[in-house]
Amino acid sequence: MTSSQRDVELDHFPPTSSELPEDFSWNVHNTEIEQLPLPPPDTGKAAWLVLAGCSLIQAPVWGFSIAFGVFQEYYSSHPNELDGGTANVAVIGTTVTGILYLSSPFTFAILTRWPRLRRWFGPIGLVLTAIGFLLSSFATNVWQLIVTQGVLSGLGCGLLFTPTTLYLDEWFIKRKGLAYGIMWAGKSATGVALPFIMESSLRRYGPKVTIRGWTVATVLLSAPLLYFLRPRIPISQSAAVRRLNMNFVRLPAFWMLQIGNILQSLGYFLPSTYLSSYAVQQVGTSTTVGTVVLAIVNVTSVPGGIVLGSLNDHFPVTLAILISSLGSALAVFFFWGFASHVTLLTIFSITYGFFAGGFSSTWSGVLTDLKQQSPALDTGFIFGLLAGGRGIGNVISGPLSVAMMTKDGWLGGGKHWGYGGEYGAIIMFTGATSLLGGWGWFGRYCAGRHNE
Repeated sequence: MTSSQRDVELDHFPPTSSELPEDFSWNVHNTEIEQLPLPPPDTGKAAWLVLAGCSLIQAPVWGFSIAFGVFQEYYSSHPNELDGGTANVAVIGTTVTGILYLSSPFTFAILTRWPRLRRWFGPIGLVLTAIGFLLSSFATNVWQLIVTQGVLSGLGCGLLFTPTTLYLDEWFIKRKGLAYGIMWAGKSATGVALPFIMESSLRRYGPKVTIRGWTVATVLLSAPLLYFLRPRIPISQSAAVRRLNMNFVRLPAFWMLQIGNILQSLGYFLPSTYLSSYAVQQVGTSTTVGTVVLAIVNVTSVPGGIVLGSLNDHFPVTLAILISSLGSALAVFFFWGFASHVTLLTIFSITYGFFAGGFSSTWSGVLTDLKQQSPALDTGFIFGLLAGGRGIGNVISGPLSVAMMTKDGWLGGGKHWGYGGEYGAIIMFTGATSLLGGWGWFGRYCAGRHNE
């Protein structure tokens, strides 16, 4: 064996990216690994270009689901647009978001086990997304929109999201928290301007032209990014199938952090669903002001995601989780709960967006924490499981929130404060689940006290 080759003792082959030195590339020849120079992780032009591409691709992946409330309001005010009524239009939004999240454990598992499929998932996902949106522009019934926009486009966006996220995971190791924070900030930034653009287009051109325009924009933005986004560690054409490492099921830390993730997600989506209508019905603002209040949540989620993500690179992940959970819970209980004026509601949007909007950025710290306990874990697969946990909360929160709405007010207190109106139970539930999102910190703290 030459000096440029090494024997690798592993319990599986090929190894994951995190099991190789940072400067390793490899070609397979009788289970020998050839050392080749690789671009450095965390720094350098290539790494930051991949981060920029992964941040930009959040727009076509999440854009429609983020702006769907605009379409829902349009169809509600234009019931003659669809045959058979618009009673089930809300199912479209929950379907596309649910599929995006709930498919993640499966897509991340597939691409972790069969890495050579990564190059195909992105283009296939883009084709499915474009076909789904294009077909939906010809739909005349709600069920057709559910199939095309909800199921087909949701599945396509999931396939588009998975390989690009795995590429980012390879390119950033020591600064993974910052990278994931910036990536999620790209999603939040999409929610700042896109709803206003969609609303303007719907008023001027209607849903059919708007969706066709969104289809074109999705293809034009995604296709160049898929061409330039590449893995840092090349995968040999002769690479063997990679066995999934399931050691995480024996780690108490995984279950503690995942339970907190699911609990937080149960209430996380409710402000984005009800904040605009609360502003109009409870506070008495205009629909434009209600949209602005909701947009502020996405604006402050950008710095929130970056700050909380960066904390994971320097401190234990439980600290970022605790800050996010306490900050968002206090914002709900003290600002939304007592909001009877647009000023206090705006303060809620600012604080909740910063603290709650950055919760997903703590996932990078979860990956690092679990990797330290079990170095053979596939961080990409764990990321998919965390996204799946968030999907569980997203799906459950919809029917739960409907059941919590009360026509006659809550606590019998009229509508002077948020607690006394029809949204009172939703506000309490959102605050409680925000607080329970810190279960990961509490569980780790108790475990540490037990081991002393």
